Amino acid sequence: MPITYDEVRAFALALPLVADGTSYGYPCLKANGKFLTRLKEDGDTLVLPGVPFDEREMLIEAAPEAFYVTDHYRNYPTVLARLSAVEAGTVKRLIERHWRACVPKKVARAHDEGA
Repeated sequence: MPITYDEVRAFALALPLVADGTSYGYPCLKANGKFLTRLKEDGDTLVLPGVPFDEREMLIEAAPEAFYVTDHYRNYPTVLARLSAVEAGTVKRLIERHWRACVPKKVARAHDEGA
């Protein structure tokens, strides 16, 4: 089932140390002050950093209607996801994994213990 940016935002803001921000004039979310995700100009594409190149290729191969990469992101461990086509659970897993890389380990541990 697809996901909206509002749903992505609600999910991310429920994680500790996540806040709204802007990136290139568009809505973004930051974790502990670090870039977590952002909505691209088309209003349907989510930038998902922290995705290793091999995993990115697997995602694109498995679901080309949902995942892709542009030349701008080719050299970065980032994948682009079409919100209208991607599974909500996949987006949430990718965001949470990158969130864990952005926050102190004790914050992630405390979140896990409270869950």
